[in-house]
Amino acid sequence: MAHLLGAQALHVALPDRVLLDSVTLGIDAGDRIGVVGRNGDGKSTLLRLLSRQQEPDDGRVTVRGGTRVGVLDQQDRLGDGTTVRKRVVGDRPEHEWASDPRVRDVLSGLLGGIELDALLTALSGGQLRRVHLAELLVGDWDVLLLDEPTNHLDVEGIAWLAEHLKRRWSPRDGGLVVITHDRWFLDAVCTRMWEVHDGVVDPFEGGYAAYVLQRVERDRQAAAVEAKRQNLMRKELAWLRRGAPARTSKPKFRIDAANELIAGEPPARDTVELTQLATSRLGRDVIDVLDVDAGYGERTVLHDVTVHLGPADRIGVLGPNGAGKSTFLGLITGTVQPQAGRVRKGKTVTVRQVSQRLEGLQDVLDERVSDVIGRYRSSFRAGKDEVSPGQLLERLGFTTAHQKVRIGALSGGQQRRLDLLLTLLEEPNILVLDEPTNDMDTDMLAAMEDLLDTWPGPLVVVSHDRYLLERVTDTQYAVLDGHVRHLPGGVEQYLALRAEQEAAGSGAPAAAAGSPEPVASAATALSGRELREAQKEVSALERRIDKLGSQIEKIHARMAEHDPGDYEGLQKLTAEAGAAETERAEAEERWLELSEQVG
Repeated sequence: MAHLLGAQALHVALPDRVLLDSVTLGIDAGDRIGVVGRNGDGKSTLLRLLSRQQEPDDGRVTVRGGTRVGVLDQQDRLGDGTTVRKRVVGDRPEHEWASDPRVRDVLSGLLGGIELDALLTALSGGQLRRVHLAELLVGDWDVLLLDEPTNHLDVEGIAWLAEHLKRRWSPRDGGLVVITHDRWFLDAVCTRMWEVHDGVVDPFEGGYAAYVLQRVERDRQAAAVEAKRQNLMRKELAWLRRGAPARTSKPKFRIDAANELIAGEPPARDTVELTQLATSRLGRDVIDVLDVDAGYGERTVLHDVTVHLGPADRIGVLGPNGAGKSTFLGLITGTVQPQAGRVRKGKTVTVRQVSQRLEGLQDVLDERVSDVIGRYRSSFRAGKDEVSPGQLLERLGFTTAHQKVRIGALSGGQQRRLDLLLTLLEEPNILVLDEPTNDMDTDMLAAMEDLLDTWPGPLVVVSHDRYLLERVTDTQYAVLDGHVRHLPGGVEQYLALRAEQEAAGSGAPAAAAGSPEPVASAATALSGRELREAQKEVSALERRIDKLGSQIEKIHARMAEHDPGDYEGLQKLTAEAGAAETERAEAEERWLELSEQVG
């Protein structure tokens, strides 16, 4: 592989600590490198050094002659009077750039819905970020250095970017270094990882899943002070192996070693216990959204919505920006009232939402963390354990020194974690999270997910972070064309539906009152009552299929231990197993049939 770019003995010191200490590394043709590490440990600094935007205190960066290096940093430039077209394609005549397949691909993948003649000063922060990413990607580069390219991209945009980067060069050409907290993206794109921590950069082979495995191996040999991080990574590894088949099929994931490491590791969540706790707190009636139309004034955003939220349901919500996700959340929280239909809530239901705007912290920004935490009860139930608020703070990365800091002086990620913690300490029994992952590094995301695993109640999450949705929720719904539909196939089904919309020319996000009905689906063919009955039967079938699976396993275990000479007994057990397998097959067939109907 040809060497493209290298760094020798890089040293960067801050007034209070050494950020990078004699770091030597290189980028070869074919490298696809993801960079992870705690916020503040030097990831962005490393990228600025490699791009020569910043000089090290010591050491040097070398670039092979003729190598073209493109950089996306976290600062978006405006430029008075500059249009989107000017920023992305410059002064090239339209017939030239419009005939370029790469330019067309980037414009459709990133700038759909943005007018090319719009001024940059008129764009939102998210739109501006997309423009600068598009400006970079239409260029011809040998090395791309990307700092948080997935910020402000939705699930579709992230999937498009992953595919674009995978096919941008041949496998033995080009070099990519990307900093992102999007763990699905790291697994989809990267073949190597760099972890920046404690002044050093540790290399790992493979994507995020392989990195987790190797980090568990490293932490197993570390000192006792690393025990907490080890346990958290073991739990995440167990989920990656059990809950994400697409990841585990990758050859770079060492399956035998992974299975050995997670032997005896329990599932991420004790579903039975959490369901019992939730039912005891809430009863069986939680929130039913029944045949609801909802919107604002005379404008209807959502039509004929029927969703049942049970005592232990964990729901992920997907949808393009402007489709009505916030309106749907408003129906759950009670801030949006139905225009038609009704929302029925159980008598004991209390809902709390952690919003993108951190509204829960606005009144305490001038107070210290410890003072605010001290107003809450002295213990909190996290799964089977009773823990103190201070212990929860430690789990979410707050040191003793952090607890003495004024809340307004905390970083964005720290404020987001604190807002979640204060919401949990209020002890609501339904938790709603609106884009909770902003400004968090991968370690803190894992810590937050670990805490959410102990949440004994309904959880509703809106997020563009695909990994988070698959990790902490069990069921996904899509808000599309003014309707809310169940996604038995999860995020993959959502992306397929959006691709169908785009192909049909209906990529616009939302439906106004009186707008045409969406493309007919099995879900919309059912009345509200029929849909509720079908959803209940689907849930019952899922429980029945799981129960039959356990029953079949037990019968097989009994057969293995049975006396081989007892032919009559073995024949009876074989008949039991056959009957159970037949019943399970029939239940699975019915489940597939109903799943198509409920969408």
